[in-house]
Amino acid sequence: MSHAISPLASPFPALPAIAGATPRVARAQYKAWDRCDLTYVELDEGCAVAGVFTRNICCSSEVELGRQNVAQGSARALIVNAGNSNAFTGYRGREAVEQIMTQVATHLGCAKEEVFVSSTGVIGVPLPKDKAQAGVAAALTAAPCSWEDAANTIGTTDTFAKGATASAIVGGKTVQFSAIIKGSGMIAPDMATMLGYIFTDAAIAPAFLQKLLSQAADETFNCITVDSDTSTSDTVMAFATGKAGNALLEDETTPGADAFAAALKDICRQLSHLVVKDGEGAQKFIAVTVSGAVSDASARKVGLAIANSPLVKTAIAGQDANWGRIVMAVGKAGEPADRDRLSIGFGGIWAAKDGQPLADYDEAPVAEHLRGTDIDITVDLGLGEGTATVWTCDLTHGYISINADYRS
Repeated sequence: MSHAISPLASPFPALPAIAGATPRVARAQYKAWDRCDLTYVELDEGCAVAGVFTRNICCSSEVELGRQNVAQGSARALIVNAGNSNAFTGYRGREAVEQIMTQVATHLGCAKEEVFVSSTGVIGVPLPKDKAQAGVAAALTAAPCSWEDAANTIGTTDTFAKGATASAIVGGKTVQFSAIIKGSGMIAPDMATMLGYIFTDAAIAPAFLQKLLSQAADETFNCITVDSDTSTSDTVMAFATGKAGNALLEDETTPGADAFAAALKDICRQLSHLVVKDGEGAQKFIAVTVSGAVSDASARKVGLAIANSPLVKTAIAGQDANWGRIVMAVGKAGEPADRDRLSIGFGGIWAAKDGQPLADYDEAPVAEHLRGTDIDITVDLGLGEGTATVWTCDLTHGYISINADYRS
């Protein structure tokens, strides 16, 4: 953790213990810092796993192996380090990950394909194998810790630890979810969040868990942006230990499947919003809602063009209701739009309708809305039934300061 705590920070919630998932932390010292930087979660046999990963072509070996191994559907361990992303490190980076997987698998007596590794931090520096071996050894024998300790350990430029919880009634049994995430910059759709991990005690078939996680990610993590940059390491994984005692969720027809899916989507939404609220230098949380598009996909593209516009984001930072910048962003999105049907509003108040500024537009209540921390931008294209909401933050000098000295 570094820099002043975001004014949008949320206190870390009380997360329930998840039977069959035990977090521990240790110090691998991948950077010269006085803190834990390695999180290890031991998972009981029978734990199902699913994952969504970055589409960045220059992804890390951790992402390549995770994407490959998640298909076999079972997990026994998760290892996450901060301080070094181990991306763009070639065969040496790959060997370091394989070493970690083998070391943990030997300790647990499981297949190395059941050990999932994630790394975050500086790109282009191979993970030191000696530090990795010592750090993992310490983690394997460390005392169990809280989810908050685990969340703090995986942070880099994050200014606060991020966690979320949810529950659902599945077949008469209560299933619990606890989740942690890190992410502050280099956040954009295409999978989107740096590193997030969801743990549940539900019993669910891996293929169905994968389907539900992919759907939830598409409506949450793929609808956030801080700076339009997609990380080389983006990973969100879900682990289901099966300890809740519910009948196995196999598909949408299983009783309780809808409740589980809703809880999973809810926790993904919570996590994705926390990342935006810790956007580097962020002072305001912005929801951009687009309606009247030719399709939902088109609405999302228009929303992201607005959310990624430096001119829109700096206007919001300056509390300036400059709707002309939103017109510009709609026009550059490459999606169907008609200048003479376009309507734009802030905080539920229309500033322009059907391509024209409102004659009786009163900017005072809009200015008051923009002085707050939760900002709503509404755009109606007037063309069809497509809708989407995306979430972003403003762009302040703090973003430049944090990223200008990131490696130092």
